[in-house]
Amino acid sequence: MAIESSPTFSESSIDRSMILWIMKRIGNPNISIRLWNGDEFPVTDAHPVACMEFRERRAVFELLRSPSLGFGECYTDGLIEIRGDMLAFANEITRAITDKNDSGYYGPKIRSLLHAIRVNSLNRSRKNVRHHYDLGNDFYRLWLDERMVYTCAYYETRAATLAEAQVAKLDHVCRKLQLRPGQKVIEAGCGWGALAIHMAEHYGVDVIAYNNSREQVAFARERAATKNLDGRVTFVEDDYRNVDQRCDAFVSVGMLEHVGLASFRTLGALVKRCLKPEGFGLIHSIGRSFPDRTDPWIVKHIFPGGHIPSMSEMMRVFEPHKFSILDVENLRPHYARTCASWLQNFEAVADEVADMYDEEFVRMWRVYLAGSSAGFQSGTLQLYQVVFTPRGNNKVPWTREYQYAGTSGKR
Repeated sequence: MAIESSPTFSESSIDRSMILWIMKRIGNPNISIRLWNGDEFPVTDAHPVACMEFRERRAVFELLRSPSLGFGECYTDGLIEIRGDMLAFANEITRAITDKNDSGYYGPKIRSLLHAIRVNSLNRSRKNVRHHYDLGNDFYRLWLDERMVYTCAYYETRAATLAEAQVAKLDHVCRKLQLRPGQKVIEAGCGWGALAIHMAEHYGVDVIAYNNSREQVAFARERAATKNLDGRVTFVEDDYRNVDQRCDAFVSVGMLEHVGLASFRTLGALVKRCLKPEGFGLIHSIGRSFPDRTDPWIVKHIFPGGHIPSMSEMMRVFEPHKFSILDVENLRPHYARTCASWLQNFEAVADEVADMYDEEFVRMWRVYLAGSSAGFQSGTLQLYQVVFTPRGNNKVPWTREYQYAGTSGKR
């Protein structure tokens, strides 16, 4: 009697070995794995925080090709499922990868430089912005706060809501800029206009705000008109490089990540032309603690043309033009919580989003929001606010007292 071989056992062993090799490559996260045939096994001896289910063998080869692209695309397409809490899974995966890649500096720095060679032209910048921000105001309205603030919130207390923390962030920025009634402010990359409107309404300044997104500018203009601020706030649908006026304060919140490293010096030159000798500037940007390229899945599917800079790379905006750096604050924990709140809001309206787009879109944004929160939680990502002024300006605060509510800065 012939003895039949057992290809199933052999294939299962190979599949398991390949997956465990991938897990080792990304730092052996404390998760379990479930295969398409029902087999399940843990990656480590620790209790798994979630289960990663491979629904088809093809997903294994996609992860072998590129863990980041492979996971993001396979999850979006339904080839991979996460059983358990998505944010807990993202936190554990990101922690493992961060710990695994803790050594090494020059390799990531070279990758960052090579990735950043490409210049974002005016036309490319417009396309990049519209890829993400012109998805429709109705989409973002579903899960952002009522002011449509899509940048890191500032939680002054642990009990603060997302909406309260976003208003606190607006005030935190305004105090750092030391705004006074009658001043002129230029904002580059104004989103849906929350900061520009807040500055005009509560600090009595005149604002010219630039943005490449048609959808966002239309929303901002309508909101300013309903508050009778359209004479105090001007929203311009144009690239920041076309700013041509002088100002007392220059502010950019969440735009630097889209500028591209090759254009940082150009941005600095523009600020130098615009900012008066006794003016103040603030740039608020996602950052890194060391140079590296932006995640390839994020660049391909979420933020084309984006580059997340290290602090040394951010200095390309300031040092060539001899600005004085007055203050640097890192709000990393605040952004981890902000993204987690967005994810919670997004999950609550996921069915509506699927009706607007499709299930693949929902899954893609779930990965993006969970991964972003995990990036800040792990320290892979930072959130920098840099306050600066032209060198030689001696009308600067003696202390940081002016930055906090209920105090006044003394010069």
